[in-house]
Amino acid sequence: PGTFKMAECGASGGGSSGDSLDKSITLSRREGLQASFHPPGLNFAWFVSPLTGGSLTKLAYYSTVQHKVAKVRSFDHSGKDAEHDHEPPYEISVQEEITARLHFIKFENTYIEACLDFIKDHLVNTETKVIQATGGGAYKFKDLIEEKLRLRVAKQDVMTCLIKGCNFVLKNIPQEAFVYQKDSDPEFRFQTNHPDIFPYLLVNIGSGVSIVKVETEDRFEWVGGSSIGGGTFWGLGALLTRTKKFDELLHLASKGQHTNVDMLVQDIYGGAHQTLGLSGNLIASSFGKSATADKEFSKEDMAKSLLHMISNDIGQLACLHAKLHGLGRVYFGGFFIRGHPVTMRTITYSINFFSKGEVQALFLRHEGYLGAIGAFLKGAEQDNPNQYSWGENYAGSSGLMSTAPELGPTQRARSGTFDLLEMDRLERPLVNLPLLLDPSSYVPDTVDLTDDALARKYWLTCFEEALDGVVKRAVASQPDAADAAERAEKFRQKYWNKLQTLRQQPFAYGTLTVRSLLDTREHCLNEFNFPDPYSKVKQKENGAALKCFPGVTRALDSLGWEQRQLALVKGLLAGNVFDWGAKAVSDVLESDPQFGFEEAKRKLQERPWLVDSYSKWLQRLKGPPHKCALIFADNSGVDIILGVFPFVRELLFRGTEVILACNSGPALNDVTHSEALIVAERIAAMDPVVHSALRGERLLLVQTGSSSPCLDLSRLDKGLAVLVRERGADLVVIEGMGRAVHTNYHAALRCESLKLAVIKNAWLAERLGGRLFSVIFKYEVPAE
Repeated sequence: PGTFKMAECGASGGGSSGDSLDKSITLSRREGLQASFHPPGLNFAWFVSPLTGGSLTKLAYYSTVQHKVAKVRSFDHSGKDAEHDHEPPYEISVQEEITARLHFIKFENTYIEACLDFIKDHLVNTETKVIQATGGGAYKFKDLIEEKLRLRVAKQDVMTCLIKGCNFVLKNIPQEAFVYQKDSDPEFRFQTNHPDIFPYLLVNIGSGVSIVKVETEDRFEWVGGSSIGGGTFWGLGALLTRTKKFDELLHLASKGQHTNVDMLVQDIYGGAHQTLGLSGNLIASSFGKSATADKEFSKEDMAKSLLHMISNDIGQLACLHAKLHGLGRVYFGGFFIRGHPVTMRTITYSINFFSKGEVQALFLRHEGYLGAIGAFLKGAEQDNPNQYSWGENYAGSSGLMSTAPELGPTQRARSGTFDLLEMDRLERPLVNLPLLLDPSSYVPDTVDLTDDALARKYWLTCFEEALDGVVKRAVASQPDAADAAERAEKFRQKYWNKLQTLRQQPFAYGTLTVRSLLDTREHCLNEFNFPDPYSKVKQKENGAALKCFPGVTRALDSLGWEQRQLALVKGLLAGNVFDWGAKAVSDVLESDPQFGFEEAKRKLQERPWLVDSYSKWLQRLKGPPHKCALIFADNSGVDIILGVFPFVRELLFRGTEVILACNSGPALNDVTHSEALIVAERIAAMDPVVHSALRGERLLLVQTGSSSPCLDLSRLDKGLAVLVRERGADLVVIEGMGRAVHTNYHAALRCESLKLAVIKNAWLAERLGGRLFSVIFKYEVPAE
């Protein structure tokens, strides 16, 4: 089991795909990498666009990825007083784990032989009998495929495949859909996917136009179409301009001025038509001037006029069908779109004009893959891929309008591959937090860096400057690995390249946010087998904090009720200072090993805090206890043990049940679910309140389904969501800068919520009107 990549440097496990065509599409056996397959006939799928001059083939295939994970296991402390032992609270072992990955690659058909050789050598095993294929290429290349691969081609219905593919990306890639805004910078505006994607209208513009109403996963209906589509643009364009290539025709259109050819309203009426409310610059007659003007028209102008004519016609048709069926979301796809700005601009204008803004034209980042994804899913139905949630692997995917900058021009030219997408299967299904007030309007991220140029420049620079420290930490986490430094250097190059891509194309992976920058870094670390660079740091800090726990709780118990409530909150905040992801903190922790809980308290801003709802919270505590509190924990060590657990203990003492949610996988020094389980058992051995609550299931530890330093409340572990419903959670506590400031600061919930954090970044603190170590304590009660 392993992974392989085509034409992309840095395969999982530290392997490189090299500089030559042979290396870029060949599995390196000496690196122990080999493919793993679906059952017979289900290992890959094939899609060739029906009308692009046979120029593009999309290949979808499945592999298993073997990578390292850091596992924690409690020591056997029977018969010993563990609190006084010098050994750590648990042991860490690095194990191999296998996960599933879907790969999607586009080939230029110039390299069809290389593509078939790759499939033959690496994706076909002795049990493989069938290849799933769809699109025009399923017919065009059928004989070649069957002869070369000795496989039977199973042709799948194009429209069924497109819809299956569209459903898949909309459900699994939150930033998949975007609107195109001509005069914005950047021009892409991404939409956070509605949890219920149905119903919607899919307008597929190929040779002609097909309009399909999609109502459920398996129910859709062809509701209309037109013979005037992409083929019309290409055919008439070729006759008008003598240009045979589709992309060249679009290039001509992008340089043209349609008003030289089209007759406008003002050409007929001398200005706007006031009675009908039509502005003077609207097209009254496409190509209208060519009938009367005694002159030659440029190819560029004719191509532009033709593009407007066809796009406006399609836009009006789509708008009418959307209104007829009461649908506000219309997704456009097909070879006519292919991410071309001039096409998206004209369709968007047409939809806006004819619907008066009521219908939205939406485009898809991975529109070109829909057919291949659908064909793959169709072939893999017995494995039911839809029962899982999938996540985009930023480390192995090239972004929108990107040609994968890590590939050199020579490599691209020789391999003929470009535009890669990788999707990793997640362990468990992800769903919305049931306590979101309005899931359809929920946006996790507080600041859109795609929009905010100043913030974008700052954070990209910030992540660049932090890279040396991350590399150093990664190497230090694997002292016994001879190749750690080499792999860390490959990680550096990969992540650096991603950052440079995002400087030029901030929209490459959807809306650019601090969360996406952090997640991309984690993906790149995993790609080069650095699963948990902070595992030893967390182990040491957890051990030290556990020794302090009895003293902290004794001090709290000696206080009067009101004093104790403030001390508990200050303890939560002081614990949150211990964040290795913040440079201001990591510098202190590395230079002063004695920096501890009390020192962190002294760092905190004095009240009144930057955001201060504490008095309102205190008043609420004088009322009846909450039924159940859901707490999203942040960091290991002092944070979880001396900050969160005393707070949990107080809630339990009041009669409130507690669900403590921690990351499923590692990110920075954030506490993971498996670490929290051990920490909780150790605390229970010292504290009867926690012990009783754990045994009586009034304190429940669950995983979030996330491996991110931030928090997306629309993609949480299904088990957590079920528990929240069953226990009737009526208080949500979100702590930490990543979870409560970078994300969820504006999240509206159905129940009471506490969002608290210490701002450990001077630039961000100043932007919020405070200083370094300013405090956010935001208590919110939903409107009646």
